[in-house]
Amino acid sequence: MCGIAGIVDYKGKATGRPVIEAMLCAMNHRGPDESGVYLSSLAALGNVRLRIIDLSTGQQPLSDTSGRYWIVLNGEIFNYRELREMLIKKGITFRTASDTEVLVQLYALYGKDCLGMLNGQFALAIWDTVKEELFLARDRIGIRPLFYHCSEKAFSFASEIKSLFTQKDISPELSYKNLSQIYTFWTAITPGTAFSNIHELSPGHYMIYNRNGVTIEQFWKLNYSGSKSRISFPDAVEQLEELLRDAVRIRLRAEVEVAAYLSGGLDSSSTVALIRELDPGVLNTFSIGFEDSNFDETSYQDEAVKFLGTRHRSIKCSSEEISESFPRVIWHTETPVTRTAPAPMLLLSGLVRKNNFKVVITGEGADEMLAGYDIFKEAKIRRFWAKQPNSTIRPRLLTKLYPYIPQIRQANPAILKMFYGYKLEEIDNPFYSHLLRWNNSNHIKKHFSADIKSYLEGYSILDDLESKLPSEFAGWDYLEKAQWLETSIFMSGYLLSSQGDRMAMANSVEGRYPFLDYRVIEFCNSLPGDFKMRGLDEKYILKRMMKNRIPESILKRSKQAYRAPVKSAFVNNNPPEYVREMLRPETFSKAGIFDWNSISDLIRKIERTGSSSEVDDMVLASVISTHLLHYLFIEGNNGSFLDGKLNNLKIIDAK
Repeated sequence: MCGIAGIVDYKGKATGRPVIEAMLCAMNHRGPDESGVYLSSLAALGNVRLRIIDLSTGQQPLSDTSGRYWIVLNGEIFNYRELREMLIKKGITFRTASDTEVLVQLYALYGKDCLGMLNGQFALAIWDTVKEELFLARDRIGIRPLFYHCSEKAFSFASEIKSLFTQKDISPELSYKNLSQIYTFWTAITPGTAFSNIHELSPGHYMIYNRNGVTIEQFWKLNYSGSKSRISFPDAVEQLEELLRDAVRIRLRAEVEVAAYLSGGLDSSSTVALIRELDPGVLNTFSIGFEDSNFDETSYQDEAVKFLGTRHRSIKCSSEEISESFPRVIWHTETPVTRTAPAPMLLLSGLVRKNNFKVVITGEGADEMLAGYDIFKEAKIRRFWAKQPNSTIRPRLLTKLYPYIPQIRQANPAILKMFYGYKLEEIDNPFYSHLLRWNNSNHIKKHFSADIKSYLEGYSILDDLESKLPSEFAGWDYLEKAQWLETSIFMSGYLLSSQGDRMAMANSVEGRYPFLDYRVIEFCNSLPGDFKMRGLDEKYILKRMMKNRIPESILKRSKQAYRAPVKSAFVNNNPPEYVREMLRPETFSKAGIFDWNSISDLIRKIERTGSSSEVDDMVLASVISTHLLHYLFIEGNNGSFLDGKLNNLKIIDAK
């Protein structure tokens, strides 16, 4: 795992060594083991490396045999051994044992078509010294980030936005339209980011930059058109197991020891069980619990550890630790967040790193691929309810979804209608499954300042989203549409970023995701919906597959969404000084995004009642994280988070 950065300037003025080194220094946490720079008269490429495969000879940048193509890679190509053997049979010789060299040699032979051969999680850049053009690509599902800035002066790219801001010609400026997206979808829609002049390459896309400008094309996309598959359920179980076992197998490839997260849920328990079956040696697992019992899953974690026989380490996270770590969280997310959930993930990856592990396998992706989230069941119930909108019986099904939220568990039909009745009968709306969630998030924008409300008047974020829908979308059923929205927006833009890559790499830890192997994704997308969700029983096929292989209590437990405390972290008797600073009138005035009087009224209500709703919590997290983003990036108060120096730097000067 690594961080990559680079500049192409056809006037040759911006590609000097100090510029690229400064870009790398800003994200040295992504690769503290060694670093490298390639310099030519037109281009500079840089890499900071976390050594996992080919510890001794895999330093980047690397070239193909001819020296024409130079590559920097962030990520892993898990099937590199098979690709290497194929290339050797074609007469290619190798100087290293790295997946990076395999990739650049593959590109030298096949060009952009090599992307379809890769099984991995990656963001890459290749400089063609003959054509004098840059090739960039990002993995199919968006596990690894890739940001860029393009101006008349130069083109720059990096694994993290902060790296781009080290250049004096690139100034941070928040995008109000993209903030509006974030306060609805929890993320900006690619290529947008929180910053108006910074873009993100969309998952499954490649880019070519040359003297003619930028060209972007898609090489892979989510597709559910094969969902009418006639495969039998037993055959589907067998095929899913075969694919998932192989996905785990190739993700165990490393020259360092691999650990795993074990949350006490079905997904992580399944991946840990498969790891143990493939490699019966001692497996190290990690988990995080909460001092607040409303969020804690420790009892299930303990049961999984005992059943699977792992060497386990865990920590309990307090509200104070969440609030104390939150500024560092925002420094790494580089975007506002509507939840505090990334903070415990930062603490958890810190525990992994403290125990000298660099790689963890996790269960992310199972909920999206196998209809595990409550939002899928919620949509199904709402559609059922919409057939008899005045029913007092049908909405009671919703109480089964959130047993861990007392307000819902104990609600009467009138309260349920107030919570869940939003646009109940608009079942033909393409976004029906997510309308309720987005409407709840939209409450954040009620607290906008008058200037921002005026600026955004007439702007429709749903119009922006509709323009991104694939041509096949209209022909999919309600579950497939919901899965596409959840995977393309929430998972890629938020879960794999703010809670995934950014929190792990902050502590120099690489996450690997077997459920996001593209073969597993494509197979799951081809399955009939009732293989994934049988009635209201989510991930049905996975539960059948894992019968007797993980604890029965975990197979049967209700889905519990991963959440973390908000109110107790920020509104308490002794909040950290920065929280007070972020909520002062002067801060509201500087940032100019939220209305101080409106937020003050909300905080007084929370203090008076001693409680807060889910929406209140989202507003609190959004305001504090946005003001932190402004403070750290716009005002430039980021000194304590800068990484400093590069380690084991290698310079390749081709000028």
